[in-house]
Amino acid sequence: MDKANTQVNERPEPQDRTGEIHSAMDHNTSGIQGALALHKKASHRSFAATTPKIWATLFSSLFGTPLKIISTLVALAICLWLVPPFLKWGFVSAVFSADPVACQEARGIGACWGVIVEKYPLILWGRFPYTQQWRPQLSTALLLVLIIRSSLNRVTFTQLCVEWFCILGVIFILMSGYLGPLEFLRNSVLTPLFGQPFTVVSTDLWGGLPLTLILSFVCIVIASPLSVFLALGRQSHLPLFSSLSKTYIELLRGVPLISVLFMASYMFPLLLPNGYSPDVLIRVVLGIALFAAAYLAEIVRAGLQAIPKGQLEAADSLGLGYWQTQYLVVLPQALKIVIPGMMNSFIAIFKDTSLITIVSLYELTGSLSLALNGDALWRPFKLEGYLFITLIYFVFCFSMSRYSLWLERRLNHS
Repeated sequence: MDKANTQVNERPEPQDRTGEIHSAMDHNTSGIQGALALHKKASHRSFAATTPKIWATLFSSLFGTPLKIISTLVALAICLWLVPPFLKWGFVSAVFSADPVACQEARGIGACWGVIVEKYPLILWGRFPYTQQWRPQLSTALLLVLIIRSSLNRVTFTQLCVEWFCILGVIFILMSGYLGPLEFLRNSVLTPLFGQPFTVVSTDLWGGLPLTLILSFVCIVIASPLSVFLALGRQSHLPLFSSLSKTYIELLRGVPLISVLFMASYMFPLLLPNGYSPDVLIRVVLGIALFAAAYLAEIVRAGLQAIPKGQLEAADSLGLGYWQTQYLVVLPQALKIVIPGMMNSFIAIFKDTSLITIVSLYELTGSLSLALNGDALWRPFKLEGYLFITLIYFVFCFSMSRYSLWLERRLNHS
């Protein structure tokens, strides 16, 4: 015990090492600052080294050969010839207020964007009742949110199907006002909630941008899976399915879309009993979807033919059935290959909706004609109206194209 107490008493007292700790911290801080300085210098050198390469590549692309020099000069000449007059007509001398007198005075000198200010409710929302136009506006917003959410691929397929079913149901109720078994909610809940009658609106009054979007994306949703089954049927070794798929595809690809719409709208009801004709919008949706499925089927078939036979043999050796092979092995690769072609067809479907005017449904293009043809004051300014809806079409088509490129890069990276 005495020896242990002696060792405890002889233990050295702790030294104050605060100075050493601060010195080490200062050393580490100076080291970090030095590393950051070196990183900045390296980044600056990298940028300085890359910048001349960029300019050299650009110069080579524009003036590398005599042909490139001529092409560049011709392009510059065309731009100098077209761009300044367009800027003067479209912005400098343009009329932006809804003043028909000022627009008439500026006619031939500047654009009249006042026609858009005056007529945009009819152009964008069609003949939908003016006091109820919040309904197509809300429907359009919901559909765009749903499309963007679906494009991000952050939900499971089951969740996506449930969301599509629910949101499309809400959009249908908003656009049509039809409540079915929930009719008792119209006067007791919806009318007090919105402060105005929640009326029923027939489909022939739908129009403008909501009709274009609804038609396009519903037709794409219907046509895409149908095209896969048609492509598989055409590739099938069973004569019945192969013959039916070939006949369907060749028949629909051999006629123009406008004839399909005409038959779906006017000829098809004649084949049904009186009182059993479906709504014209349903007939148009089915006509466009069935027509688009024939073209998409050939695109999917090209992807199926690009899959090596060795993969099918490997799947067969693992004991996978036909549908398991298609679902797990073939279709994921085939659809990845044909993304550009399918997106091209989707863009074509979006633009082909402008043909439904022949069946008295006024989508974006038809609504523009409806808005201007009946008003003598604004009728001379159709060009500005067409430029406006061209911009809308371009925004949507360009967004679809960029999404296709993003999806390709994402799948190739994964």
